[in-house]
Amino acid sequence: MKNPWIFLAVLVLAGCSRKTQPAASHAPAKNSAVIAPWKTVPETRTEVAPPATNPIVTPDPFPDPMIVIDANGNIVTSRNQLPPAIAEKANYRSIARSFTPAQRKNLIYRFQMVPPRVLYVPEKLSQRSARGVYVIFKKKFWYWQKEDGLFYLDETYYQ
Repeated sequence: MKNPWIFLAVLVLAGCSRKTQPAASHAPAKNSAVIAPWKTVPETRTEVAPPATNPIVTPDPFPDPMIVIDANGNIVTSRNQLPPAIAEKANYRSIARSFTPAQRKNLIYRFQMVPPRVLYVPEKLSQRSARGVYVIFKKKFWYWQKEDGLFYLDETYYQ
């Protein structure tokens, strides 16, 4: 070989030219069952009648999280809309505060929005850790439960 650099360049180009994605596979039709990879048989469906007795399902009075105090410090959810045990403990005079202008500017710069300060979350939607009970709001903001049963925005977001 007269020039090893030409051989090396050809080798690199040949190695880079291969496809990096696998070829698409042809899946069987939705209404057919696969018996063997080479043979498909149409699937037969039979309708099953629902049971004659329907169990009585009582709706959950508090199914979704509720915003108690919004980003501006306004009360969104009144005491009579909260569960009685939590409504007794909640002190609206101390929790109804807005973010300072610097905190608001920081939140908008970092997250392009200002989240609510206080939430009520049903127990079935909350999660537990070694630090306490928490919930993640909009897949972005962590709220921690305090003694009054309400969830407060983690201070690391606005401090």
